[in-house]
Amino acid sequence: MRTIGFLDVIFKRNSELGFMFDVEMFVETANRVHMKKLVLDTCISFLGRTISQSEFRVKNGKSFVKDELYYRLNVRPNKNMTASTFWETFIHKLAYDNECLIIQADDGDLLVADDFQHIEYAVYEDIFTNVTVKDFTFQRSFKQSEVIHLRYKNEELSPLIDSLFSDYGDLFGRILNSQKRKNQIRGTVDMDMLAAKSPQHQAKLQEFIDNMYKAIGEKDVAIIPQQPGFKYEEKSGGGNTGQSVDEINKVTNGFFDQVAMAFGIPISLLYGDMADVEKQTKNYMLFTVKPLLKKIADEANVKFFEKEEYLSGQKIEIQSISYQDIFDLATAIDKLISSSAFTANEIRLKVGYDPSDDPNLDKHYITKNYAEMSTDEGGEKQNDSEN
Repeated sequence: MRTIGFLDVIFKRNSELGFMFDVEMFVETANRVHMKKLVLDTCISFLGRTISQSEFRVKNGKSFVKDELYYRLNVRPNKNMTASTFWETFIHKLAYDNECLIIQADDGDLLVADDFQHIEYAVYEDIFTNVTVKDFTFQRSFKQSEVIHLRYKNEELSPLIDSLFSDYGDLFGRILNSQKRKNQIRGTVDMDMLAAKSPQHQAKLQEFIDNMYKAIGEKDVAIIPQQPGFKYEEKSGGGNTGQSVDEINKVTNGFFDQVAMAFGIPISLLYGDMADVEKQTKNYMLFTVKPLLKKIADEANVKFFEKEEYLSGQKIEIQSISYQDIFDLATAIDKLISSSAFTANEIRLKVGYDPSDDPNLDKHYITKNYAEMSTDEGGEKQNDSEN
């Protein structure tokens, strides 16, 4: 006799042994892909937003020029993207895939490749084939000298992050399931076996039980009619046993910390902590952002300029965003200029401004009575400013 649902165990011959040995208990670890995606997107977006605020300067000798290349790198790389969106997309591809490819179309547009095949050689130029941008695949191949190609790290981050997620995701799922069971409402059903002999009665009973559990699970108030030979009793899920919500947050934050460390991002910046924010930002800019900008600048200089052009002073310099207000630097700037260590135009370049055309800003000044020490007739040193 075949029955529906879990009642087939009840109506088996030797039902007690069937209940003990035939019921299989499946333990399934929940798929927590959303936690991995949240952490990765948060870290990569943070890095992408930082890089996208940089200015790509085209230098020709001692002056900076604003030409077609400057416009492509800072304003409109292609017909469908602004520069900020373009560089954010570039960082996303670079971090996710550990490498990224930028090609230049026939009309001069700079495009980030979504997919490509990289053929590597030892002594010849690498070749890139099947380069795909959105739904369009280029039929031609590209040489290494014709593209901007970067690797994020020597080894891919994906295996490391996948391994971390495998452990943290499993732990997260178990704690979450335990938390769900903590205050779960459970029930037992006692049935008179004599009342359900025929298949018709069994089918109706199974349908009634299914509707009852559905009502209990979905409705705030569920009214269960009493049935002859059928008794439902509700029980609590176990009081205060199980993990707390704080334990779930600790697991998520632990995974967050490990991934942020792999990207070189101080975790306090991601959390928005204000303690030592200037020091953390300085470390982030010095050890994470600037090395990445150096990679981009080196690759761009090789691909956009010939050797002779670069040695003659033509190059790309990337000015990263400043984490300090210029007014906070006023005292230090005054000290550098007044001591004649730097000119005003040199300081302007350092703080991210173009040099001025005023020739006086290219001169060195001493305004704090700095003078060379001289020796008098008695052999004692004295300051010339005191004579």
